[in-house]
Amino acid sequence: MWITLLIIFACSFLAFSISAICGGGAGLMLIPILGNLLPINQVPAALSIGTFTSSASRIIIFKKNIRWDIVKFFVPPALPAVWLGAWLLKFVNPIYLEIAMGLFLVSNLPFVFRKSQKVSVIDKPKNITLVLIGFMAGFLSGLTGAVGLLFNKFYLRYGLIKEEIVATRAANEVILHLVKIVLYTLFGLISLKVVYVGVVVAISAILSTWSMKWVLPKLSELLFKKIGYFAMVVSGLVMLSQSGSDLFTTNRGALSANPMSNGIEAKLRWQNANYALEFTYDESFEFEQVIPMSDLTPGQQNLVRTRINHADKIVLEAVYGIGKQTYEAYYFNQNRLIDKFSFQ
Repeated sequence: MWITLLIIFACSFLAFSISAICGGGAGLMLIPILGNLLPINQVPAALSIGTFTSSASRIIIFKKNIRWDIVKFFVPPALPAVWLGAWLLKFVNPIYLEIAMGLFLVSNLPFVFRKSQKVSVIDKPKNITLVLIGFMAGFLSGLTGAVGLLFNKFYLRYGLIKEEIVATRAANEVILHLVKIVLYTLFGLISLKVVYVGVVVAISAILSTWSMKWVLPKLSELLFKKIGYFAMVVSGLVMLSQSGSDLFTTNRGALSANPMSNGIEAKLRWQNANYALEFTYDESFEFEQVIPMSDLTPGQQNLVRTRINHADKIVLEAVYGIGKQTYEAYYFNQNRLIDKFSFQ
């Protein structure tokens, strides 16, 4: 247990240090790590304990840089949205939630290779825009426990410098994280193990905030951003790998590819259904789906039954090609293929 907590501490310290570089994203980077230790619907609760502490410590250090003209329009609509997101967390399939977050993280890949991060400051958003952004941030934060870099573009567009972004984000989010902790408790999503993990994340967040205060000025802004985006992409790939595996397991899925003499065939089993995508050099792409006998017309059913011979099992497939549709019947005896024919 102590080794596990030490690993969480090290990963959390690194994640919060990176988030100080790119303006956020610690929670998103920690989701795949904490997802291996906690049920996915309890991960946001553990994250909120740590992110609340991180935001509080950043307010203390950067309190002179808070833009209260943004906070006063951002926070009020975000509070009820947090309740909505936290409530939906009880009903959202956690596997699909992981996939959505993984896709978001991987979408940051272009920023890793961008040579510069030039951001032009244009007209400031209207107050109604601040209200809508606050609502969306609160909802996503309640649902996932983290929002990360999703709203960084808004802060940059508003013309905030790096210190103002860190301070204003912390002021916007500290109350949200506190409300989430209360809601997660009321919804029964906080266990003793969640508290242990959350406290470890919180301690690492505090130490990271104080250390990055001295490290940040020594490194270039571009290098910091590239490190941050790279870490997010890697976390997204790990999350997609984990959630994809869980999704296949839950739905009894299997995927395979088999070479043929004149092409290749890929097969997918999903729950009780079987699909195949076949590519041949002479007939191009064909999509195949296993179907029951009842999908055939009475005439087609009679045609299939006339060729049964010694078969004890028949497998029927609907074959969809470019501009055509046919059927294939496979006859088995003791799990050995003894006959096959195509018909329309």
